Amino acid sequence: QVRLVESGGGLVQTGGSLRLSCAASGSVSSRRVMGWYRQAPGKERVLVATITTGGSTDYAESVKGRFTISGDNAKGTVNLQMNSLQPEDTAVYYCHYRDFRYVTFWGQGTLVTVSS
Repeated sequence: QVRLVESGGGLVQTGGSLRLSCAASGSVSSRRVMGWYRQAPGKERVLVATITTGGSTDYAESVKGRFTISGDNAKGTVNLQMNSLQPEDTAVYYCHYRDFRYVTFWGQGTLVTVSS
C-alpha cells in the first residue's frame, strides 16, 4: 500500500500562483511515475503533469509553459508549481502514483479555485 498526502490547494486570483505538494509513504517503489490529475465540476479527470523517477516529464498542452512538475526521489515527493493561473484551472487536483507493475494509488484531492 502507498499513501499519498497532498497539500497546497486554495483560492487565488487570475494570474496568481500556487504550489501543490504530494508526499508518498508506505511501500513506495523506486521505479514509479508520480504526477497530478485534475477534475473540474461536471468533467472527467484528466492528466495535468507527470514525472518519472528518471526525471522525464509530461504535461497537458493546456498547462505547458505555466506549470512545472518536480520530484524528490529520496523523499518520495512530487510538487507542482502553477503560475499564471486561469479560471479554467479551477478543479480538484489529485496526486497520482503508478509503479512499474502498474499498481496505482490516488491522493484524496485538493481544491484549487481561481477567481476571475
